[in-house]
Amino acid sequence: MPILKNLTFTSVPARSHDPVANRRAKLAERLEEQKKLLANASYVRTVQRWTGKGDERRQVEKQQRVRPWWRADAAGNIVMSVYYGTKPIEFERGKAGIAVASREKLPALIDALIGAAKAGELDGLMAASGKPVGAPKARKAA
Repeated sequence: MPILKNLTFTSVPARSHDPVANRRAKLAERLEEQKKLLANASYVRTVQRWTGKGDERRQVEKQQRVRPWWRADAAGNIVMSVYYGTKPIEFERGKAGIAVASREKLPALIDALIGAAKAGELDGLMAASGKPVGAPKARKAA
């Protein structure tokens, strides 16, 4: 017990479950993946999944394909969209794409978007686009 007498004890702070911060972090993470995909066209995301039931249940790693959020239009210009779930975020009414002069300028645009996501500039746009597909449904009160 002499060791415990030398320690200072305090209460543990509550964990923050801030959905806005979680959305920002997830969007920034997905934008980072776009940057990796731009650098390496064969980039895949590795996720942990549970398989089996009962005693057979185990965690496995799966490879998920990352789809590019940019494409070339008819004139050869690059257009980048930012997706929240499966829907592109509309920056202005009817305008969900960002025009980019060339493919070489995409990393700078992605960095700017990551900064905007972390600063909270895209919060209103994400809220306006609604819940992403696959979001957990609200539980009914019993």
